[in-house]
Amino acid sequence: MVELKEVELKDKSVFGQISEYNHEKVVFCHDQETGLKAIIGIHNTVLGPALGGTRMWSYASEAEALDDVLRLSRGMTYKAAISGLNLGGGKAVIIGDAKKDKNEALLRRFGRFVKNLNGAYITAEDVGMTTKDMEYIHMETEHVAGLPESMGGGGDPSPVTAYGTYMGMKAAAKKAFGSDSLEGKKISVQGVGHVGGYLVELLAKENAQIFITDIYEDRLREVSNKYGAKVVSMDEIYDLDVDIYSPCALGGTVNDNTIDRLKCKVIAGCANNQLRDEKIHGPALIDKGIVYAPDFLINAGGLINVYSELVGYNRESAYAQTERIYGYTLDIFELAEKEGIHNQAAAMKMAEKRIQSIGKVRSTF
Repeated sequence: MVELKEVELKDKSVFGQISEYNHEKVVFCHDQETGLKAIIGIHNTVLGPALGGTRMWSYASEAEALDDVLRLSRGMTYKAAISGLNLGGGKAVIIGDAKKDKNEALLRRFGRFVKNLNGAYITAEDVGMTTKDMEYIHMETEHVAGLPESMGGGGDPSPVTAYGTYMGMKAAAKKAFGSDSLEGKKISVQGVGHVGGYLVELLAKENAQIFITDIYEDRLREVSNKYGAKVVSMDEIYDLDVDIYSPCALGGTVNDNTIDRLKCKVIAGCANNQLRDEKIHGPALIDKGIVYAPDFLINAGGLINVYSELVGYNRESAYAQTERIYGYTLDIFELAEKEGIHNQAAAMKMAEKRIQSIGKVRSTF
């Protein structure tokens, strides 16, 4: 899968990649003294300033990092729009190993780049980052969400993200099985980091049969011992005879190489950009009879949580708004069926409709 992706990206220029998703602005951040290499993507600010987390990851190439930030920031635009938030879509990636390369100086230097965007982009926590990291970035810029509760923020948004994913999964189960109960359902969770771990906790409370995999063996042992989940290998996860497959790691796992191997009836996870190519793999899931819960819709809980910081944080309110994902997901299924399109296309259509509507009365941020 990775090799195929690298071949695809080799044929694209930087501006070719950027124009493909119609971004407003892409900022390349480099600082030799701290070793910072980062990219900030601002996709659309019609609804408000672009808000999206910063991800730190060891990318195979700079082209792969650019592709990731472009796809992620576009997803944030749709996520904010479909959730009814007055936010645009943005995202940032820092190239490097979060366990080895991350330090205060690097994060604060990144904060200076965020500051220089004058509020057009607001950052938050994502893969490879913590609330403590947000504190360091906040030392250099006020344009940070996902701060610790001790600083007036909402703390770790992961539990709320997991709750929204859980709501979306239950809605998808209702569509596929006629009931939203997950008791006894066999569910494979790919990735048990911050969000995936909280999702497993919710599934365990419903007495689901849970299978898990992750690149970090210590995390696997911890989650398995705590919730009784069965550990499987990274590649085996695609071949399991399960009811629900839940991608909760990086994107692109639903692709030409995996769809034929999947035996599930539902795909519902918290990872972003789960479909490697939505125009190809969205229809392919329909052909296979798999109900797909659009990723940017059901994983919007984290965004809802950090947005609430900007308007006056209330955790109960954030959870209440996140719970509405259940109804939104059912609405998307109905729209897709009515118009004869796949679920991801229906969700994108609904998000774009709101952006176009508000765009008539507002300019970009």
